[in-house]
Amino acid sequence: MNNLLMIPAFLLALGPLVIFHELGHYLVARLCGVKVLRFSVGMGKVVWSRKFGADQTEWAVSALPLGGYVKMLDAREQDGVIDSADAHREFTSQSVWRRMAIVVAGPLANFLLAIVLLAGLAMAGTTEPSARLRAPDPGSAAWQAGLRGSDLITAVDGKLVASWAEMRWALVDAIVEKRAARLDARQPQGGQLAAIVPAAALATLDIDSDFTRALGLDLWRPAAAVETVVAASPAALAGVRAGDIVSAVDGKTIVDGVDLVKAVRASNGKALAITLQRGPQTLTVSVTPQLRATDKVWAIGMAPAVAPELVTVTAGPLDALAIGARRTWDTVTITLKMIKRMVQGEVSLKNITGPLTIADYAQQTMRLGPAVFIGFIAFVSISLGVMNLLPIPVLDGGLLLYYSLEVLTGRPLSERIGAYAQRAGVVLLAMLMALALFNDIARRL
Repeated sequence: MNNLLMIPAFLLALGPLVIFHELGHYLVARLCGVKVLRFSVGMGKVVWSRKFGADQTEWAVSALPLGGYVKMLDAREQDGVIDSADAHREFTSQSVWRRMAIVVAGPLANFLLAIVLLAGLAMAGTTEPSARLRAPDPGSAAWQAGLRGSDLITAVDGKLVASWAEMRWALVDAIVEKRAARLDARQPQGGQLAAIVPAAALATLDIDSDFTRALGLDLWRPAAAVETVVAASPAALAGVRAGDIVSAVDGKTIVDGVDLVKAVRASNGKALAITLQRGPQTLTVSVTPQLRATDKVWAIGMAPAVAPELVTVTAGPLDALAIGARRTWDTVTITLKMIKRMVQGEVSLKNITGPLTIADYAQQTMRLGPAVFIGFIAFVSISLGVMNLLPIPVLDGGLLLYYSLEVLTGRPLSERIGAYAQRAGVVLLAMLMALALFNDIARRL
């Protein structure tokens, strides 16, 4: 079922972003007085089209559902033969600044869309796990930095954070830059703590991994209160009731439901002495775990509370726009830093992902709800904008590089050099796409 959802989720996530990107080019081209011949969603052979407007612009859907393009009146594609009435509307005859504006409009449209989507989420309010910490394992980087159970992270490197996701995202920047991170925390007793996680602890981490847990940072959870007990299960036969709080197993203190689950799964079927708090009473019962048939793990037939503390993060319109702009900017800068580290060989090329990974994440986030899916679309929109700004011929960034050289030298790049650059760009882009597809397949094997 999940695989069946991948294709529609992928098209729903990427399709609007491509359309919005090309609309950026189209609208600015029209504002600059350039005649647009075709607006295509998809690449390759046109499978459907209709012409509209005074210019009879062709609006088309093409065979390959990856990307799109806006075809403008261009003398190079018309063998230099242009109707005199349209000569002033030809693309290459425009000033270099107008051409640059048209080219950069696509990526900027993706950034603007991301800002609007993220601002909308901030205004609507999102319910997320708080940045309150579970007790770190002794010896972990978090423990050595002085963090303890129930500490609430309020800022990372001076940036205020209101949720676990914001804290995690703020740590990504420190990991990418291989520098120390300062975590400001509010302690349960009301005190303040500035915990420094050293650069050495962050430098070896992979941002695609569960790096928070590797640092000893995990979500706080409530005491191991029993929420449900399965009839005739080992827990029910031992007398465990819903509402009981498990405080110890075999004399070892149980901090929360996660601790309890770990203790049961590590039992290998050995009888466990479980200490319960039932109102003012303290009881100890013997429970023998059974191997669960569905997933082959040891279980006793009861479900403890494991839900983390939740917070609702909301903002007014102006604050929401500021949040959207800040998150978009942070994502752009971190993405560029990652690309720089890849080029320098400091980060594995395995981090390059392609359509299969995007489709997989799209279907996963779609199942998690509209807010998560919209957040994912915003991230992909930013990534699409950044990718198109890379100085690779055939991409928007390559064209901007040409026009920047034209500004500096006072003359356009020669057609011969441009043709060579285009061929090199196509080869490089094909290699990147092949690498991304290889990484996608390797992840799924």
